[in-house]
Amino acid sequence: MITGYHARVDPRTVGRGFEVLVNVDLARKDRGTVEQFEARVAAFDEVIEMRRMFGLPDYFLRIATADLETFETFVTHHLEDTPGIARVDSHLTMKTIKTRVGS
Repeated sequence: MITGYHARVDPRTVGRGFEVLVNVDLARKDRGTVEQFEARVAAFDEVIEMRRMFGLPDYFLRIATADLETFETFVTHHLEDTPGIARVDSHLTMKTIKTRVGS
């Protein structure tokens, strides 16, 4: 029943206090493109959550960086350089109302 225990670290203390929700759509959805995209993007340290979705968007990402400038650099030089991407939409959170750690 218990799947683990987790420490809650203040993201600001480790340089990850700026969090952005990102939707990604792929240009092609063949197995090779999907597998390459997933492996490459999941390996980025800035990606703290990655979900493949039914329908659109194809992927939902949570990205954590130090600040807006670092986020822009990550998107421009890493995420958007990933082959197969058709579209990237970023969403900044105005206010977090509720969050739940674990299930």
